[in-house]
Amino acid sequence: MGLLPWIVLLLFAVRAAGFYLPGVAPADFQRVSVLRSLRLIAEIWSISVWIGFCGVAEGATQEQDLSKWGSWDPLRHGVTRRGDVTQTVKKEKDGAKDLLVVKVNKLTSIKTQLPYSYYSLPYCQPNSIIDSAENLGEVLRGDRIENSPYVFEMREHQQCSIVCKRTLDEKEAKELKEKIEDEYRVNMILDNLPLVVPIKRLDQDAPTVYQLGFHVGVKGRYAGSADGKYFVHNHLSFLVKYHKDAQTDLARIVGFEVKPFSVKHGYEGDWNGNKTRLTTCDPHAKRSVMNSDTPLEVEANKDIIFTYDVEFKESEVKWASRWDTYLLMSDDQIHWFSIVNSLMIVLFLSGMVAMIMLRTLYRDISKYNQLETQEEAQEETGWKLVHGDVFRPPVNSDLLCVYVGTGVQFFGMLLVTMIFAVLGFLSPSNRGGLMTAMLLLWVVMGLFAGYSSARLYKMFKGAEWKKITLKTAFLFPGVVFVLFFFLNALIWGEKSSGAVPFTTMFALVLLWFGISVPLVFVGSYIGFKKPAIEDPVKTNKIPRQIPEQAWYMNPMFSILIGGILPFGAVFIELFFILTSIWLHQFYYIFGFLFLVFIILIVTCAEITIVLCYFQLCSEDYLWWWRAYLTAGSSALYLFLYATFYFFTKLEITKLVSGILYFGYMLIASYSFFVLTGTIGFYACFWFTRLIYSSVKID
Repeated sequence: MGLLPWIVLLLFAVRAAGFYLPGVAPADFQRVSVLRSLRLIAEIWSISVWIGFCGVAEGATQEQDLSKWGSWDPLRHGVTRRGDVTQTVKKEKDGAKDLLVVKVNKLTSIKTQLPYSYYSLPYCQPNSIIDSAENLGEVLRGDRIENSPYVFEMREHQQCSIVCKRTLDEKEAKELKEKIEDEYRVNMILDNLPLVVPIKRLDQDAPTVYQLGFHVGVKGRYAGSADGKYFVHNHLSFLVKYHKDAQTDLARIVGFEVKPFSVKHGYEGDWNGNKTRLTTCDPHAKRSVMNSDTPLEVEANKDIIFTYDVEFKESEVKWASRWDTYLLMSDDQIHWFSIVNSLMIVLFLSGMVAMIMLRTLYRDISKYNQLETQEEAQEETGWKLVHGDVFRPPVNSDLLCVYVGTGVQFFGMLLVTMIFAVLGFLSPSNRGGLMTAMLLLWVVMGLFAGYSSARLYKMFKGAEWKKITLKTAFLFPGVVFVLFFFLNALIWGEKSSGAVPFTTMFALVLLWFGISVPLVFVGSYIGFKKPAIEDPVKTNKIPRQIPEQAWYMNPMFSILIGGILPFGAVFIELFFILTSIWLHQFYYIFGFLFLVFIILIVTCAEITIVLCYFQLCSEDYLWWWRAYLTAGSSALYLFLYATFYFFTKLEITKLVSGILYFGYMLIASYSFFVLTGTIGFYACFWFTRLIYSSVKID
C-alpha cells in the first residue's frame, strides 16, 4: 500500500524534531526570514517537508555532533541527551568578538494562562522585528520568538549599557500595570537556553531553585503609604556562563541567568541616546546597580530608561550537561512512591485475576466439561449459561466500533511518543517537538483506527463499512476540534499570542482531511476485506432474560467503582504533569511516566476482567459497553481531580482563564476516557473469547 515510506518519513520526522535547535548562530550567522503562515500552508502536504518545518532552525549554521549523548538513566530521563546535539561555538578570531543575540519569547502568567507577545508591552525594539521560524508545536503553545535589542559580545563584560528610553502614554501605562498585577514573566532565549532567575532557598544546603523568566515588575508600596504602586523591572543584570575548552580555547554557553531590578535612572545634561551619562550607574565611575532601593514607578507621561549589565563567568558545567539545571528534579522519592503505590494496586488486581483464571475458571471449566446429562446442564448456574447470548451484538454497536478504533489510534500515538521520549528524542530543549510529534503520530495512526473499527464492525455483521469509516474519522477529532475552536476564539478575544492563527488552523484541517481521513479509509478497507472474527460459541436467536441483579452489580455502581483503581495508579504522576502544564515547569521524567503508562494498561485490563467475570457469573451478558465504560470511568475521576487542582494549586481569577482551564482539561479527560475504555474493552474481549472457547458447548 506504499505505507513504508510514510512510516520511514514519520520516524525521521520525530528524530529530526528531537534535534531541533533554534539557537544563536556564530559570527557567520545569516538570517533567512520566511513568513510563518506561508510556510505552514506550503509545507503541510508533505511529511518530509514537515521534518524541515520541525527540525531546521532559523537560518542558523548547524554542525551536528552526534557523539554528545548522555548516560543511560531509564527512570528519570530514559536516554538523556545532556544538552543539544548542535553546538554553537564562540571563539575570538582576529580580534573580532562573536555576537550573542538574545531572543525574546512570549510573556507568561500562571494567574491568567494567556501568553502575550513580548512587544505587546512598551519594551525597547530593534530596528526591525524578525520572527524566528517556529514549528507547529511552538505555534500551538503560543510561542512567539523574536529578535531583541540585547546583543552581547562573547566574553566581553558590559556595565550599565543603555537600551533605550521610552515615554509611556496612558494606554501603555495601563497595560504595564495590568501585566504586573497578573504577575507576568518575560521569557528570553540565548543559544537555545531559556533565561532563568536563580532563587536561593532559606536552607543553605538546599540547591538553588531556578525560575523561568523574570517578572515584568512588582507591586508594592512606599514606606508610610497604604496605596499600592506598580514598579517595572527596567534594569537587567545578565550572567552568561560558559565552558572553556583548555586545549582549543573554544567557549560554549552553558548558562543564562538574570537578576532584574527596578531603578529610577537619572542622567546628566541632555539625552544623547546610548552615549548618555547616567547618574544612577556609570561604568566609568564604576557605579553599578546592586538593588532596587530607588524603584521606578509606572506612570503615564513618565520616562523609562532600560539598561542592562552582562557578566561572563567560566563554569565547570560541560556543554553537553547544560540542560541539567532545568531538567534534573530533586523529588525522585515522590515518583518512586508513585510507582510503588501503583505496583501495589497492580499486584492486588493481578492476585484476583490469577485466582479467577487458575482456580475459579479452571474449576468451572472442568465442572462444565464433565456434565453428562441435559438435566445437569440446565440445573447449573454461572457464566456458562449465557454462552448463547454473550456474543450478541450490543446496542449502538456502530458507536462502540468508532470509539474502539479511536482508542487504538490514541493508544498507538501515546505508545510511540513515550518510546521516543524515553529514548531522549523529545527533550524540552526542543520547544514544541513533543506536541508536533504527537500530532503527526495521531495523523498516521488513523490507519490503525480504521482497521480496528472495521474489524469489529464486520464481526457485528455490519455491511456499510464506509459509514463506520466516516464516523471513525470525524467523531472524536470533530468534537475536539469544535472545543478547541471555541477556546481559541476566547483566546483571540483576549488578543493573546496563544491564539492559534487562522493559517495554522487551516494547516491542522489539512492534516486532518488530507492525511488522517484517507489513512482511516485505507485501514478500514484492509480491515473489512479480512475474514470476520468468528465467535467461539453460537448466538441464540431469542435473547435470554437477565435475572434481577444484586445492588452491587448495578451497572452504574460497578462502572464507577471500576474507574477508581486505574485513576489511583496514575494520580500522583498526574500532579506533576498538571504542574508542568499550568505552572510552566519542565517535565522530563519520561522514564517514570512510561512505567506509569504500563501500570495503567495492566490496571485497566485487570479491573475490567475481574468485574466482567462477576457480571457473567450473575448471568448478565451485556458486557460490551460495560467493559468500555468500566475502565473509561477513570476519566471522570481525572476531571474531578483537575477541578480539585484548580481550586487548591492555581490562582486563576479571570473567567476566560478558568474556562480555558476546564475546556482543555475536558479535552484531556475525553481523550483519557477513549484510551482507558479501549484498553478495558480489548481485555474483556480477549477474556470472554478465552473462557468460552475452553468449554464444550452442545
